[in-house]
Amino acid sequence: MELNVLNISGKETGKKVTLAEDIFGIEPNDHVIYLDVKQYLANKRQGTHKAKERGEVAGSTKKIKRQKGTGTARAGSIKSPVFRGGGRIFGPKPRNYGFKLNKKVKQLARKSALSYKAAENNILVLEDIDFQVPKTKQVVELKNNLKINNKKLLLVLPNENKNIYLSARNLKKVKVLTASQLNTYDVLNSETLVLTESSIDRINQVFGINQEK
Repeated sequence: MELNVLNISGKETGKKVTLAEDIFGIEPNDHVIYLDVKQYLANKRQGTHKAKERGEVAGSTKKIKRQKGTGTARAGSIKSPVFRGGGRIFGPKPRNYGFKLNKKVKQLARKSALSYKAAENNILVLEDIDFQVPKTKQVVELKNNLKINNKKLLLVLPNENKNIYLSARNLKKVKVLTASQLNTYDVLNSETLVLTESSIDRINQVFGINQEK
């Protein structure tokens, strides 16, 4: 797949880049996408929920009424779950929701997500950029120049760039990632994927693709 390279003003530079078919042109696999997104969201869960059981709530351990002759059920503690203020039966406990996913499955999921974006023509290639100082206004102008000001944007850089990251972090519909941080969830959650020239080579390296220029 061949795309024109745009400058920061949104105009064509005359250069073109070719996206690797092994990454951006495969037959998407919906099931592995589901698994990878499920793992991503599961890993983001804190899992710190906790409810007190009968042995943990505060209360007297005195037997609250006699065993027989009351005409009601036996009761040995005010902390019993059947009483108001008592412990909870089988309440939630702190746990880790993460689960293992094979590397090849995750890799196929990312390729599938990128292939969906390519098939929908929602990928733009931008020449390498760098901001001298962090300014949100620069990212807003970039979105306007690319005519995607109302769309969710995922900007992919070859390496970490503090000024670009700080410039974009206050914008709700903009996220900045490096090529090595690229994940299935963020690719699918964005409406437009913007790759810088150098990030394409870095993506090929991450997926182990040697593409001749």
